[in-house]
Amino acid sequence: MKRFLPKTKRRSLPVAVLGALTAATLLSTMASAAEPPAAPAAEQAPSTTDGGALAAAQVPVPTVTGPIPAAMPPGTDLTHNYPQLAAEPGFDLSRRGYVEEEYFFGGNATRYDTPPMADGVALSTGNPYQTRMIVRRPEDPAKFNGTVIVEWVNVTSGYNLDVHWQESRDYLTREGYAYVGVSAQRVGVQEPPYGLTAWSPGRYGALDVTAGGTITDDSLSYDIFSQAGQAVRTNPAVLGGLRPATVLAVGQSQSASRLALYYNSIQPLAQVYDGFMLFVGSGGPFRTDIPAKLMRISTETEAVLNRTPEQPDSGVLRTWEIAGASHVDYWFMMDRMLTAARDGLKPFSFACDRQPLSHVEVKSVLNAGYQHLVNWVRHDQQPPTAQPIRTTPTPTGNVIPRDENGLAFGGIRLSEVDAPTATNDGENSGQELCRLYGSHRPFTAEKLASLYPTHDAYVRAVRSVTNRNLQQGFVLAHDAGEIVRDAEASRVGTSNPRPVP
Repeated sequence: MKRFLPKTKRRSLPVAVLGALTAATLLSTMASAAEPPAAPAAEQAPSTTDGGALAAAQVPVPTVTGPIPAAMPPGTDLTHNYPQLAAEPGFDLSRRGYVEEEYFFGGNATRYDTPPMADGVALSTGNPYQTRMIVRRPEDPAKFNGTVIVEWVNVTSGYNLDVHWQESRDYLTREGYAYVGVSAQRVGVQEPPYGLTAWSPGRYGALDVTAGGTITDDSLSYDIFSQAGQAVRTNPAVLGGLRPATVLAVGQSQSASRLALYYNSIQPLAQVYDGFMLFVGSGGPFRTDIPAKLMRISTETEAVLNRTPEQPDSGVLRTWEIAGASHVDYWFMMDRMLTAARDGLKPFSFACDRQPLSHVEVKSVLNAGYQHLVNWVRHDQQPPTAQPIRTTPTPTGNVIPRDENGLAFGGIRLSEVDAPTATNDGENSGQELCRLYGSHRPFTAEKLASLYPTHDAYVRAVRSVTNRNLQQGFVLAHDAGEIVRDAEASRVGTSNPRPVP
């Protein structure tokens, strides 16, 4: 069981302390493995091609208002006069040299149809809208690495969930990214009780992504998302004067599925974004005649429930699958529950048939994916390829063969899988969203003792697996150090192997 340190503590360690612990001292027996080259300075020209720049210039520039004043701190104002899911108190942006601001933006949007594997078709133009974006950026321009992550926020739960930010915020702030979360869909903006206009009428009452209620199928959302990227590119005020060199579009699950349609149908027309990352989303296959790079990162859950027809990696497409991981993991959910409870958002049900939430932590793979994607976009440096999770097709869907520990074969294999202390997988059943939670079943003390007769044996096993993933490019040095520190802080292999509750 990998609950060595409470995740809220691990994620909130001061950057100065973590930075002082180098990979060399933490991973003393690791072979040397260089991280992908650092992103170039923000002064570099945008990587969009000439044709892309021309197309992007044709996307309307929306009117941007803000930053919108907010009651401080979030959660203390009963009228919710602050950004929904503002950064939680346990993650101090100011200590990381970051500021959080919310802007409204709007104008007129085109309504699009998105036919399969073909350019989008404009159905109507001149449809008025106004929505919001939440911006988190370095306060000091010298810290900005030139890349902006623009997230199409997930609205499955009826509110605006910034999954990519919550998963990778340590990495994003450490490396100097700017982040923009965009509310593009009716559910997140206008559907009660958690859509913005119902959640805080005083703050968000003027927002509307339905052209006054005449378009309710989200067919405006694609152009709204394009215009958000256009605002990031052309309006320096949105980023506090920062000028981006690279703008990446990201989404998770429901919003990743929307981005799959966007990539195939809208990106060829708009060309606002330089690259895409789709995390645990369905969708595909993907066109290969679009120059924008696309990374897909998935878990066991998608391999079973909705793996799309296999499409080989190419010069513009890379697919990674994480063994043992689930669509929603334990560590992310622990953080998400804090902010959702603070903001009075929909509670969670964990009435699942098996103990829910895999403890395989996906953020380290996501972080590596970001760094590879930036270098792929800027320098055409191909990300590493990864084996898929092994599946067996049956008449009712895919089945994952498993070893004697209940663990999958293939995929990116983190220490929770190749130096296991529990059975983690991406499968479950039960109420509501249990099918997305995977499961976690700790090994018995006797089994742990047979696998790791000493604490040093366990630490060596974790270090070996992590060293391999570092060399292959599936984790970064900073995250590798954190993984090994967690192993060192555990009680696995001691006379009392169970972790502190």
